[in-house]
Amino acid sequence: MEYTVTDATFEEETKEGLVLIDFWATWCGPCRMQAPILEQLSEELDESELKIVKMDVDENPGTAQSFGIMSIPTLMFKKDGEVVKQIVGVHTKAQLKNLVAELA
Repeated sequence: MEYTVTDATFEEETKEGLVLIDFWATWCGPCRMQAPILEQLSEELDESELKIVKMDVDENPGTAQSFGIMSIPTLMFKKDGEVVKQIVGVHTKAQLKNLVAELA
């Protein structure tokens, strides 16, 4: 399952476990290509393995700015509240699964 987070809920929603944050915007073509891949991933992996959250950078600019995110889609991985990886661009499900295994 995917969740939507805001500047206000970001810290609370991403403080425990391995969390993938998808920084995206409605007008971003590559973001729309990444979305169904993340949806499939969320169906295949249990939330105890990976929690997936989405943040619209237009509606929530504060968090994106605080992490220096300039390009979207940016996928950020946090483990127990600490940023452990950040990747930019569209990634395949296989690439993301490998990253999850690496970071677990």
